[in-house]
Parts: sequence; structure tokens; C-alpha cells
Amino acid sequence: MTETQLTAATHARLVAELEDLTTRGRVEIARQIEAARMLGDLSENGDYHAAKDSQGKMESRIRQLQAMLGDAVIVDEAVGQQGVVNPGVVVEIRFEGDEDTERYLVGSIEERREGVAVISPGSPLGKALIGHTAGDRVEYEAPSGSTLAAEIVSIGG
Repeated sequence: MTETQLTAATHARLVAELEDLTTRGRVEIARQIEAARMLGDLSENGDYHAAKDSQGKMESRIRQLQAMLGDAVIVDEAVGQQGVVNPGVVVEIRFEGDEDTERYLVGSIEERREGVAVISPGSPLGKALIGHTAGDRVEYEAPSGSTLAAEIVSIGG
């Protein structure tokens, strides 16, 4: 398994979500299942099957959170404010041949923010960006095998 890099705020949010799911969430699902059982024949009981499906999805999310938090490393967002691309920061880049810029958050999908796409630090582009500063040109190999280039326009924000 690989470590998951999270900001302190995202880590706290995920810990709270896990706590809520393992306490209130499990109790609520158990109540829904019990109420559906009281309706009769389980083979044709839509409420029962829906509650069991919800339970399965919730337990899957609990396992996902437990694994992620077990391997989590807290990253310092302030590092990006010093002008260096690191996990947890937003970077604006311009791909070679494009006039427009694009903004990305370098980090876990759990770090997602409104209006900003996420790039994993372990992806080819993420690896190329890490450690660079505004004005740097980076190259990386795309999944198709071609080499792509991008300029770092700004960091942060």
C-alpha cells in the first residue's frame, strides 16, 4: 500500500466522517433494516433490500476510510505558499500548445475543492510538478506513451 497525503483539515474531516459512520450511521442502518423486516416477506421487500444495499455501501466507505487514514501522512499546505509545488496545494499550469491555463489541486481525491480538478501526486503529471516553482517547465510521459510539457504559471490560491 502507498501512503495517502492529506492536509490537516481533510484528515480531520475524514476522521469525523469515519466516527459518524461507525456510530450514528450503523445505528441508523440497523433501524432501517429492522423496520423493513417487520414489513414481512424479505424476498419481495424493497425497503429491506434498499437498506441492506445502503449498509453494504456504508461498510465499504468505512473500510476505505480506515485504510486511507491508516496510511495517511499530514502535509503542510504552507509549503506551497512558499512557491514550491507539493501535495495539498493548487497549481495553475499551461500545457504546451495551449493558450488557456488550468488549475489543479495536487493531492488525494479526498482533498477535492469546488472548481479545481485533482491530480494525484503519484500520477505522471503530479510527479513532474512536485518540487518545481512558478515559471518552471516540466515534462512527463502520458499514459499513451507520448511526452507532454507544461509551464507552471502560479502556485497557491
